[in-house]
Amino acid sequence: MANDGPVEHGYPHLETVRAAITALYKRLSYDTIQTFATSVVPADVAFCDTDDLYLGAQRVARELVRHYRLPDARLIVSFREMRHAANVELAAGPEYFVELNDRFRTHRRDIGAALAHEVMHVYLHRLDLSFPGVRDNEILTDTAATYLGAGWLLLDAYREDRASSQKLGYLTPEEFGYVLAKRALVFGEDPSVWFTSPQAYTAYVKGMELARRDEQQPPLTAAGWAGRRRYARDRRHAPAGPPQPGVRYSFTPDGGGRLRVSFPCPTCHQRIRVPVRGRVRARCALCRSVLECDT
Repeated sequence: MANDGPVEHGYPHLETVRAAITALYKRLSYDTIQTFATSVVPADVAFCDTDDLYLGAQRVARELVRHYRLPDARLIVSFREMRHAANVELAAGPEYFVELNDRFRTHRRDIGAALAHEVMHVYLHRLDLSFPGVRDNEILTDTAATYLGAGWLLLDAYREDRASSQKLGYLTPEEFGYVLAKRALVFGEDPSVWFTSPQAYTAYVKGMELARRDEQQPPLTAAGWAGRRRYARDRRHAPAGPPQPGVRYSFTPDGGGRLRVSFPCPTCHQRIRVPVRGRVRARCALCRSVLECDT
């Protein structure tokens, strides 16, 4: 939790974020991810200053448990002084103890954001899905919470001006925006209407720009002129040289000596391998996206 401290920006964790999206599709399946087409809505996690602190926190926790489809999980929420925003004890269940930073006693509107991350820890724990190392596992948790419809709360908790700052989660604001944009492109949902933080909206717009660029990389037909020209040059020299820096496609010969190109799916980032033979329609087996390619 950045509390009046510096807020990191940009995309330093982008490859881990993309790997987390792929891991979600592999572990949950396309059909299960489709059941999360509707995000948590603001009214369901609203928390005003007149609400009882503990009863309100328990109500928001129950709503997030319901959203993540953990009907037999019960969260016991408490508050104490700590360095981080929150902590959850991952035991066998069905009861899980969540501690929130004392700061949330007076910043109650952000309790939903903190709980969105902690309840996702419980969800991933039950799935037995994790990344090695604390940092990468926390990035997985932020990414999963956002892609499955509750992480817009984490981005909306980001506020920054000349005098103060606040950010929850391990992703940068732009990375939260990127994952939200990837979700929006899949489900046709516009989370920006829920933002109360202008800085969150700006981060979402930047994330959408990067998410759109994922759909405009060669060999996809939506690639721009410069990308297509570079792709054609790389194809002429393939597979003699190593993959060029800054490109995500690579060429390899198949068993018959014919050339194939592999590239990440713009939706789930699973690598797809197709023959180099001009116009090709590829279907991602993981997320079922149909991709128009010019190989």
